[in-house]
Amino acid sequence: MTTAALSISLSAMGSQPKRPTRRVLPGFNLTLGYTLFYLSLIVLIPLSALLFKTFTLTWVEFWAAVASPRVVASYRLTFGAAFLAALVNVFFGLLLAWVLVRYQFPGKKIIDALVDLPFALPTAVAGISLTALLAGNGWIGQYLEPLGIQLAFNRNGIVIALIFISLPFVVRTVQPVLEDAEKELEEAATCLGASRFQTFRYVIFPSIAPALLTGFAMAFARAVGEYGSVIFIAGNMPMISEITPLIIIGKLEQYDYAGATAVATVMLAISFVLLLVINGLQSWQRRRAGGKS
Repeated sequence: MTTAALSISLSAMGSQPKRPTRRVLPGFNLTLGYTLFYLSLIVLIPLSALLFKTFTLTWVEFWAAVASPRVVASYRLTFGAAFLAALVNVFFGLLLAWVLVRYQFPGKKIIDALVDLPFALPTAVAGISLTALLAGNGWIGQYLEPLGIQLAFNRNGIVIALIFISLPFVVRTVQPVLEDAEKELEEAATCLGASRFQTFRYVIFPSIAPALLTGFAMAFARAVGEYGSVIFIAGNMPMISEITPLIIIGKLEQYDYAGATAVATVMLAISFVLLLVINGLQSWQRRRAGGKS
């Protein structure tokens, strides 16, 4: 075959129409429509109902419902305990994820499965179990109470319960990132004389920081709305160990639906702002890491 014939043959092959690619899902417009419909049905419509019910109150009634001393004390306890629990889980969740990824030891699969136990365990069962352990006559509490350490029926019990139910969010968020991390970079840093702390600070931490922030945000959001596990171990004393979800339940039991939705709206607004700040920190971290690379 001559060069001219070969060129004609190749041009003819290139001019053939391409077969349309088959997509697993329908087109963009239909898929987007289903997505927005499902999102509206599950998230937007319930939140809209919450806001519309709150708008039935006058400003004076709204302020009286959301700014009473008892409710404000519950805000401080709920968000403070959730923040502290998420902060503790950032450290210990990272440590647990590191051990599960970097080491091999007997019983590793069992420990890995136990991490997901708070996901599957009913929250009421978790609260009862923690109370049985930490109460004054419990397996652990009976040895701590003579020392003046009381972990149940106060704020300490709330934080412990929130740590228990939010730990998996940090572990399962950081674990895949550690598994995909390039160990060659750590070995190169070690060969260049970096200490273990320097290797973690300059090589490992920048790559897992967005995942840590995501895990913190998920753990915080989960802890803010927790009710079942906390109610049994909190003590539920007004102004001392009463969480905001309990305030909402109390208003619902008194048929004060507008007051309950008002308090829930404040919690929603505060949670949204905090999550927005955390997402902004994540974006800043990604841009910073991309600029360095």
